Amino acid sequence: MSVASKVKNIVPLLDRVLIQRVKAQQQTASGIFIPEKAQEALNEGVVVAVGKGALAKDGSYLPLQVAKGDKVLLPAYGGSVVKVQEEEYLLFRDSELLAKVE
Repeated sequence: MSVASKVKNIVPLLDRVLIQRVKAQQQTASGIFIPEKAQEALNEGVVVAVGKGALAKDGSYLPLQVAKGDKVLLPAYGGSVVKVQEEEYLLFRDSELLAKVE
């Protein structure tokens, strides 16, 4: 099974969002390679999967503010790490995301 098909099997519950962090640049514009320890951890990611939404008091679902494929800004701390083979994903609540990048 490929990594992409295994991620499709992960469905976040309620108002949770599965995010893949954007990888930092490994090479400068002039071609110099940046060592892993010197690379910054970017606070930007792409939404891979979303849940149905938060549950309202009347039993209906409140819609999420993000959709699959959206670019979002992440908080510096928080989220649950989910590893699928070698890929690392983060699981956040919709309300914990800082902003949507358009």
